[in-house]
Amino acid sequence: MGRSFDLIAALMLLVSCVASAQGGRNVDRDSLNRVTMADYEDMKAKIGVRETKPRRDGQAEDPALRPNYDELKANPFPFYPDPFVTFDGRKVRNARMWYKIRKPELKEVFEREVYGRIPDNVPAVDWEVVREYDEELEGMPIVIRELRGVVDNSSYPAVSVEIQAQVMWRKGSGNNLPVVLDFSYMLGKPFAWGGGTTWQQQVLERGWAAAQILPNTVQPDGGYGLREGIIGLCNKGQYRKPDDWGVLRAWGWGVSKLIDYFETEDRFNAAKVAVEGVSRYGKAALVTMAFDERIATAMVCSSGRGGAGGWRRDCGETLDNTCAWDSYHWVAGNMIKYSDVNRSWDDLPVDQHELIGICAPRPIFISIGSVSEPEQWVDMNGSFISAAKASPIYEFLGLKGLGTDLFPGVNVLLDGDIAFRQHTGGHEAGPNWPYFLDFFAKYL
Repeated sequence: MGRSFDLIAALMLLVSCVASAQGGRNVDRDSLNRVTMADYEDMKAKIGVRETKPRRDGQAEDPALRPNYDELKANPFPFYPDPFVTFDGRKVRNARMWYKIRKPELKEVFEREVYGRIPDNVPAVDWEVVREYDEELEGMPIVIRELRGVVDNSSYPAVSVEIQAQVMWRKGSGNNLPVVLDFSYMLGKPFAWGGGTTWQQQVLERGWAAAQILPNTVQPDGGYGLREGIIGLCNKGQYRKPDDWGVLRAWGWGVSKLIDYFETEDRFNAAKVAVEGVSRYGKAALVTMAFDERIATAMVCSSGRGGAGGWRRDCGETLDNTCAWDSYHWVAGNMIKYSDVNRSWDDLPVDQHELIGICAPRPIFISIGSVSEPEQWVDMNGSFISAAKASPIYEFLGLKGLGTDLFPGVNVLLDGDIAFRQHTGGHEAGPNWPYFLDFFAKYL
């Protein structure tokens, strides 16, 4: 990966390290790496993987190890799994068969092989209001409520988890508000980096509520933290099993617990919650929507591999990057098998068009930025290809797909029940917020 993306990654690592240093512990990066490598090697031993294929690296001396951005080489496995053929070879012939047989078996395989299972023993979360105060946002009087979700750790007091979140609404806007929920890096009064209108202001001007959650307070963003956070609490500080949940599922679980809180409050309409995230949080937004049927829609932004970008693609980051020591924590340990030197990416029995497809019949918005180094890394075309391959699933269920398998170009909105738009601008959601909010409004 190149220098600008390295900067983004470094900043994200800094945030996650701060979040994981609970109780004032100071942990240097070398120590974190040693803990990560011990965990990674433990998982490889459990699944019988001795050597994985090398990840792509923009700084590699060997050109063969640098990211590929040539579309003529980007599809080494052009034949994706057929979403309409069950794993025992039966053709899906009607919507009932899709919902009763095919969708559940796809979800089961995504859990077992890709993202991991949420265990049965996840403890309860007690939500409390830290404080609620009046503010002003560009002349608009608003209310901000800070929340803390305290997870019951009586089964293993050595690990504590306190989820940080907040929700805001326009003062006097009443009850039963739709909620737009963002995977965020920080809370507090909204402000726009470099000017413009914040997404929160756009949401509040429509009379809805804007919520944020800090994912790293649910689960640290690194292999070093897998014996901490909610995963470590459930495992009582032990290493994961191969089909245990990864960080993306854990972050999604945190969102689900926040929706549980919304269900207890008349002010919010928990049946009308939209989730949004960018980059790794875009991955989390898609995974969260796929596994929590209560979520009404999602904007999945610049999500790359593990998000909307198909696993069989060789463009920018690859499956081998996700399964490498610095990213494997996002997924289940079983996923590392598909990076084994003796295996192929094509051995994976599912791909991301099917993850998008199991979100149906709920609408979903796939967002990417224009050509820039990070956007190439997260495979802009790959996200579109997955959305296009998911479209027949939506159409099979009587809904509207993209309507084309030809990339539409920049600033062109494809607005079926699967929507897709590439905006001008880089690795961000900003320019697509108005389009997503209009998209969500259609279903309200």
